[in-house]
Parts: sequence; C-alpha cells; structure tokens
Amino acid sequence: MVATFTHEWDTPAYKGKTSFPTGVFINGKFVDGSTGASIEVINPTNGKVTTTVSEATEKDVDIAVAAARKAVDTTWGLNVSGAERGALLNKLANLMEEHKGELSALEALDNGKTFNWAYGTDVTFAISVIKYYAGWADKITGQTIETDEKKLIYTRHEPIGVVQGQILPWNFPLLLFTWKIGPALATGNSIVLKPSEFTPLTAIRMAGLIDEAGFPAGVVNVLTGYGQTVGAAISAHMGIDKVAFTGSTLVGRKVMESAAKSNLKQVTLELGGKSPNIIFDDADLEQAVNWAAHGIFWNHGQACCAGSRIFVQSGIYDQFLAKFTAKAQSIKVGDPFHKETDQGPQVSQIQYDRIMGYIDSGRQQGATVHLGGDRFGTEGYFINPTIFTDTKPEMKIVQEEIFGPVGVVIKFEDEEDVIRQANDTVYGLAAAVFSQNLNRALETAHKLKAGTAWVNCVNQLHPNVPFGGYKQSGIGRELGEYAVHHYTNVKAVHVNFGHKQ
Repeated sequence: MVATFTHEWDTPAYKGKTSFPTGVFINGKFVDGSTGASIEVINPTNGKVTTTVSEATEKDVDIAVAAARKAVDTTWGLNVSGAERGALLNKLANLMEEHKGELSALEALDNGKTFNWAYGTDVTFAISVIKYYAGWADKITGQTIETDEKKLIYTRHEPIGVVQGQILPWNFPLLLFTWKIGPALATGNSIVLKPSEFTPLTAIRMAGLIDEAGFPAGVVNVLTGYGQTVGAAISAHMGIDKVAFTGSTLVGRKVMESAAKSNLKQVTLELGGKSPNIIFDDADLEQAVNWAAHGIFWNHGQACCAGSRIFVQSGIYDQFLAKFTAKAQSIKVGDPFHKETDQGPQVSQIQYDRIMGYIDSGRQQGATVHLGGDRFGTEGYFINPTIFTDTKPEMKIVQEEIFGPVGVVIKFEDEEDVIRQANDTVYGLAAAVFSQNLNRALETAHKLKAGTAWVNCVNQLHPNVPFGGYKQSGIGRELGEYAVHHYTNVKAVHVNFGHKQ
C-alpha cells in the first residue's frame, strides 16, 4: 500500500500543512515501486530522515514507457489540439498558484534553500514557465515553402512523441521540473521523468497536481529512483525517443553515450559551469559587490551558472575585496524557515563533503582562504560563505565546478588579459561583465565563450529567454521558443499537382 507523507509547518516564515502519497506516479496513479523498496529523504538542516518515498527500478521504467506510449497514441499528442493542451497547462499553473506556499515549504524542507527564496523566486518562476508554455501550445506551426506552381510543400512540427525521458537535478527541483515539462507538454509529448533522489518531494506533489488538472493518464509519469538504475534505464530505453538531462558534465557524458548506444535518441543537456564575473575599474562598485555576492552565494552556490570566478581590475581590486568581504560576512546562515536567513544548508552530506574537499584542495595548492572555509553550526550541512584569493589558473578551485558558496577573487590588468583568463575553462554556460562603459561591456561580453552573458547583473533568467551553454556546458537550450524546437520533429510534405513522370 502506498505510503502518505504528512507534515505541518509552524515556523516564522510559513504556517501550513501538506499530505500526499509518496509512491511512483505511473499511468495516472500512485503505486509502490515494483520491488517495494523505498528511499530515505534527508533533512539537510539536521541530517535526519524526513520521510521515505517509493523506489522505482528498470521494470517501473518499462511500465511507465508503455503508459506514455499509449497516451501519446490515443489521448495525447496529435489527438489533442494545441488549445486543449494550453488549457490544461493553464489549469496546472492555477493549481500551483493555489498551492504556492505548500510547494515553497516542500522545496525548503527538501533542498534546504530558504522559504523566502523558494516562494519569491523558484515557485514564482516555475508558475510563469508553465503559463508561458501554455501560450505556446496552439502556436506550433510549420512553413509553406515555394518551389513551383505545380507543387505544394509545407512542413509540420510534430511531437517527437512516444516519450520524453527527463532526468532532473537537486538544486532547483521544482523550477527545473517545469523547464522540462513545459515545452514537452505544449508540443504534445508524453513524459517519463526522474527527479533527484535527494529532492523528490515537489516532483511527487506536482504529479498529484498534474492529475488534478486533468491531464490524461500516462502523459506524465514520475519515477523516484537512483541515477544508476532509473536514470540509466531512461537513457538506454529503446522506447524513449528523446532524453533531456540537467546535471553534471560527467553524468551528461554517460547519458549521451547511452542514448547513442541504444536507439540514437535525441539529447539535450544542461550541464556544469565555472562562470566568470568580470568587474572593470569603472563599474558601479556598490552594485558590482551586491551582484557578485548574489552571483556566487545565491542558492548556497548550488547553481550551474554561479559566478564563481570573480575577476576584478587591479585599480579597484583592494577596494572591491574589502566591500565584497563585508557583504559576504553579512549573509545570515541558518534555518531556512527563519525570515532573516539568507543561506541554508547544502543539499546533502555528499555535497557538503565535496565542497569541503575543494576548500582543502585550495589550501593545499597555496591559495589564501580570505574568508570562511569552515562549517557553520554543529549539525546539518551548513558551510560559511567562503572567499579565496592568491589563486593560480591551474588550481582546482579555479578550474573545476565546486557547486557551493565558494568564490575566487582574481586580479586582472586589461581586457585582453581578462578575456584570456575568462575563456580558459572547459565550461561555457554563463558570464557577467560590470562596467559603466557600455561599449567596453558589450565588446567583452561578445568575446566571452558562454551561452548567456549578463551586463551589470547576474543570474537573471526569464521564461521567454533561452538558457544553455557552449563547450562542455551542454547541448541545446532551455526556455523560450528555442526550447520548443527541441521537442518536435519536422516533417516536410510534398503535394504534386502537375508534375508528370
């Protein structure tokens, strides 16, 4: 029998209750996984078990793929008009609005991010993404192409169709859930989705809201399981025509290899980053400091686009470092449900240990721990905001993605120097430039090898603006019209009126 998770919050930031089944969601129903096993969900503030959820296996993937195939062939896909798909997505967005506090509280409980950030950013943005793609659902159009007067040629953008295998990370569980399902559902695809085993609660809750909104059974299937079993089965499944993955570059390579070795399924990947944040000596210093702090410490540094390499021109380096240090010291680390908290814990013991390992590496390789570098408190996975100086380009903390509240501040002399350093990375997800000289800012932004370049801001994302990387930061784009094209196949139809053979 499927278990139910019930939790009540009575905190300064939120008061409310949730209750929902914690089974796998297949063909419109919550059921136990095929083996009856479960996964413990850990509270990152104290390391204790919050609840357990059903564990899916390869067999459950097979069952979910069959349900998704049946749905797209009978009750979804081209059997449902774009207007109907859009109406269902709008219903889902409205339900998310009704449950906004609950979803935000689940995100904070599960992931450790603050309730205020979850409510004001993650869930708000997630709702806007679903609304945005609801608007796209009846605007999936092709072209009429002129050749000669004896032929009509047109294109159709059809659902890739049978199934979209989607594998999600743990840093923005709900938000990236919507980034994946929004364009997939708008274009008529069915979905088999695996949330991270570290943060499965909002995905499971969303499955219930999807059912309540009226989506046909089998259109969305949510399987809580481990990457090496469920994730691997999705990547290799012969019945899945596309896989969309967000996570590390290392795992992205495995997903791509598995997709190629199976049925050569289409792949989109949103992967790691080591984003440069370039601050010229003519920047608005106060704003540059504030944005730089947001760039690296937002979401506890657990963001693929985090501005973790902060390049500061020599003329203002000392002044910037002093102000940036003071800003980092002002960040309040603590309980995600306290109103004044800015930064909660890292997501897991594994991630905590990984970050602390990088901090130790920085020390051992000769960098200076200018601030932080230690844990906060005595329980949970809290790490104080950390700043390194006196680094060298070859150091691990400069080259590798740390995915935590750890930034390196690097001095540079001129444009040529900083562009060379900024592009000295295998990643190319995002970059930022701060200067009051827009010619200089734009010329620099255009020379940076990154999929997103922010000028005088960082970490700004919108539902209608594409997001994705160059180099080893991924393939394809999330969000905007660009994402829609990753979820359709283009068919050219030739109609002969008068050509004789």
